[in-house]
Amino acid sequence: MARGGINKAVVQTARLAILARGENPSIDAVRIEMGNTGSKTTIHRYLKELDESEARLSITDAPIDDELGELVARLAQRLKEKAQEPIDLALAQFEQHKAALLAQVEALEEAHSQLKQQFDIQASALAEESAALQTVSTSLQTEQTRNAGLNQACSDYELRIIDKDEQIRSLEEKHLHAREALEHYRNAIKEQREQEQRRHEGQIQQLQAELRQAQQSAMVRQDEITQLHRDNERLLIEQRVTAKDLSALQGQTRKDQAQYAKLSEQLNQIDSERTLLQERLRVAILESQSRHAALIDCQQTNKALELDLIKTQTSKEALRLAAAITTAPEANPEA
Repeated sequence: MARGGINKAVVQTARLAILARGENPSIDAVRIEMGNTGSKTTIHRYLKELDESEARLSITDAPIDDELGELVARLAQRLKEKAQEPIDLALAQFEQHKAALLAQVEALEEAHSQLKQQFDIQASALAEESAALQTVSTSLQTEQTRNAGLNQACSDYELRIIDKDEQIRSLEEKHLHAREALEHYRNAIKEQREQEQRRHEGQIQQLQAELRQAQQSAMVRQDEITQLHRDNERLLIEQRVTAKDLSALQGQTRKDQAQYAKLSEQLNQIDSERTLLQERLRVAILESQSRHAALIDCQQTNKALELDLIKTQTSKEALRLAAAITTAPEANPEA
């Protein structure tokens, strides 16, 4: 049953209009004449019924050569339509498949571009992280060198303090010796007691001043040592923080390297898929060429069939003439 209001009368009207213009009423021509409506199968069935009805009407009136010519023309037209339908279907399927493959190739190329851009960004970030890591390593080496210098300075200060302690002990021993000498002089020389006592007191004051000065110097040195110890502790803390940052940067670098390897693997997979799609496109093109060659062979076969039909028509005409010649002498005696 026709769809969209198409019936046999509409198909017949379109066929007559095409024949009136002197054109071939093929399935596509009839469908275009009807405004691109109706299925090709229904149009083909109605055209076949119209051809058969016209053949039945004209089979008794038309001469044998006209009948044979019309039969050959209809047969050639049907063969052409039958051969054209799978070709049109195959071409349409090929165009759809080709468009789908081209869309996939474009999508893969776009994804490849995005991945390449991400890869460039990751490589730039990795280079920046490497430069920062190199800077931190240089700063760490500088701090380690400075720390070693401070440790050496602390050692030098400790040696100097030890020397000062030795000097203090030496001064204390001298002080004891001086007091012993003072007692000895008090017992031995009472007359020079006051003089020796003043001199000795002067020496004691001088020694006490030197002792106070030495003690003050020792306190200053002790403060310096304390400050050096604090600086050393601060540097150790900074060194630990720097080492922790360095470890974090190394971990991030390893993550970036792993991500880079993953992106490289995805890029290789996309290249493989693109190669496969290109191969599929090449196979589709080869199939299209093969179908085109089959179409050419079909056309050549149609031409050969037309030649065979013409030969058959010629043979039938010759047989008809021979039959007419054979029946002519039998008709003359009766006359």
